[in-house]
Amino acid sequence: MKARKIFITGLVSLFAGAAACAQSYPGKPIELVVPYAAGGATDVIARMVAAELPNELGQPVVVVNKPGAGTTLAASELARSAPDGYKLYMTTAAHTISASLYRKLSYDPIGDFAPVHLVARIPIVLVTAPSFEARTLEAYVKQAKENKDGITVGSPGNGSPQHLAQALFQKQTGSNFVHVPFRGDAPMLNDLLAGQVESAFVTLSAALPHIQAGKLNALAVANPTRIEAIKDVPTMEEAGVPGFNAATWFGFFTPAGVDAAILEKLHQATKKVASAPEFVSRIESMGGEVVNLGPADFREYVKAEAAQWAQAVEASGASVD
Repeated sequence: MKARKIFITGLVSLFAGAAACAQSYPGKPIELVVPYAAGGATDVIARMVAAELPNELGQPVVVVNKPGAGTTLAASELARSAPDGYKLYMTTAAHTISASLYRKLSYDPIGDFAPVHLVARIPIVLVTAPSFEARTLEAYVKQAKENKDGITVGSPGNGSPQHLAQALFQKQTGSNFVHVPFRGDAPMLNDLLAGQVESAFVTLSAALPHIQAGKLNALAVANPTRIEAIKDVPTMEEAGVPGFNAATWFGFFTPAGVDAAILEKLHQATKKVASAPEFVSRIESMGGEVVNLGPADFREYVKAEAAQWAQAVEASGASVD
């Protein structure tokens, strides 16, 4: 009986300590890890949030860029970190793709991470070189089917969301594509603008300046609704490819096992930052949209994304050892 009383007292003390810790959180600066180099869309959005989070949390948020190995380097470090809320991770669709793309991972992209907040989504757009003759999605698909040599389609790399979107599109439409992988968006766009590559599935934020300048032709955006920044460009559904949606999303995670109260505090703080009119306007100027999903909804979103990208990886035949 005495032992049981001691055990119960210990449990009460444990939970009381956890509750007190959550109430006092954060008590020191928070590190926000970005698995990409500085200057890209993920880094820009992470820094936009990090600049305003201290106003909500009362502590500095320090952005640390740790690029490498297709985001798996930083993800591996996060998975091994303490689940105390002092290390956050802003990543993209690449996180869910890695579950199917990599044959060997030292972590579980789903089980080892607690989704905090889905901030924004930037859809993928199909664009063609200035000299390419097809000016509508219907004409593009027709040409891709009839051309025995196929249409060249660039991507920023094997296994990237853009490459996998291309593979899904090819499977759904029966198009004949020749995949041309590059090492990033910049060299791909340079060759596309020069007409060395005929088309590409591109994250809208990267292609938007060239579309607005009339240097690239946007055939359709892989989003359920039109995007204000290019409102004259139809969705894939409107253009004749039903149900085809693909986007790069930007969301916060933390190591699994974090206290629910800390998770909720981080979510509410991020939601307030991402709901500000200035923030929304900035995301829209990048061709994106603010999403603002909390932990439970974001977890379901991640599961659905992982399933979709698994199909795309299979269709593409891509894999990384």
